[in-house]
Amino acid sequence: MDYIKRDLEEKLMALSREYACILVTGPRQVGKTTTLKKRMAPDRQYVTLDDLEERRLAKTDPALFLQLHELPIFIDEVQYAPELFSYIKIAIDNGAAPGSFWLTGSQAFRMMELAQESLAGRVAVLHMPSLSQHEVFGSGENTPFQVELSALKERRSTGSPAAMDDIYARIWQGSLPGYVSGKFTDRDVFYSSYLQTYIDRDVSELIARVDKLQFQDFIRAAACRVGQMLNVHDIAQDVGVSDDTAKRWLQVLEKSDIIFYLRPYSNNLLKRTVKTPKLYFFDTGLVAYLTRYSSPEILRNGALNGAVLENYVVSEIIKSYHNAARDCLLWYYRDKEHNEIDMVMEHDGQLHPLEVKRSVNPGSELIGAFTILDKGSVPRGKGAILCMRPELSAINRDHYIVPIWMI
Repeated sequence: MDYIKRDLEEKLMALSREYACILVTGPRQVGKTTTLKKRMAPDRQYVTLDDLEERRLAKTDPALFLQLHELPIFIDEVQYAPELFSYIKIAIDNGAAPGSFWLTGSQAFRMMELAQESLAGRVAVLHMPSLSQHEVFGSGENTPFQVELSALKERRSTGSPAAMDDIYARIWQGSLPGYVSGKFTDRDVFYSSYLQTYIDRDVSELIARVDKLQFQDFIRAAACRVGQMLNVHDIAQDVGVSDDTAKRWLQVLEKSDIIFYLRPYSNNLLKRTVKTPKLYFFDTGLVAYLTRYSSPEILRNGALNGAVLENYVVSEIIKSYHNAARDCLLWYYRDKEHNEIDMVMEHDGQLHPLEVKRSVNPGSELIGAFTILDKGSVPRGKGAILCMRPELSAINRDHYIVPIWMI
């Protein structure tokens, strides 16, 4: 089993030289603890609030907790003791040195709320996603995905070429370090345990008296709809819960980084756009497990092959930004005349339309909807079709054909 170096590491170390407190959020089992332990100096204390005695002390007497543990300190799963945040603020205001506090938390939304309430302006917040294909298969430095020829040519030199079979193997394998690194080899046991731990710990804490088997069925019903516009009623009917319950449960999945949404793009000049978001999972391996695809070959030929490929592309683009500590301005476009663009990315004041296709030789008709964006108030820049073509190519000067392995 080898440690997989994370693209976020250098940003973590650079910010530790500037900020007294670093907060790393992200889903369970994406490698937050492993990465920080790998990079921490011998003099840094490590404390996990999974330890019930440490958690009790941190909650009941946070001042004593911080007196007992000398700085610099790494506090793992800090969401279990929000009482610590105001005391960390006092320590920073009293002159705590850069890098004094490293914190991790698995509930990103909750962590952001706590950081904004208590540590505004005093903490650098980093979001660690699951492994990107650049981290697993690529080389060199990570850069956020951009639709510019120079940037695409640079990505070509840091990616690892992959044919369609290879891409679906990456999708099916997923992106959780425990399985990708080879630490665990039985995929079904790994994902079953992952779900059980998630439901027992995070979900049970957020939803009182939740029916655990029903909630697992709910996650499976959501996984069957990746890449689709969200239909809460359909998911609720599949599981036999009310629409209101389904909405609350989806909020839990979003807050714990199991799912995310791509919001529809609109502006004041595009009046007839839809308002419904599209649903995606952060880990496509979890989708493949939940939807019971037993091999990459069966997934490649199954009913979800296009949707899960789109999910993979969207999540990889977002990871490239998270791993550079940057925000990703990404939407999709659909209007009431059924014109649709898979993704619309905003960068440097321009909109870049992106389409995802399984094809090796996509046709120019796929860029037809891109001109819809010309009706808006933000200028349209270069566009791209992200597909299975083995090499970087172009339809014309304004529209590139980009292999998915280059993302």
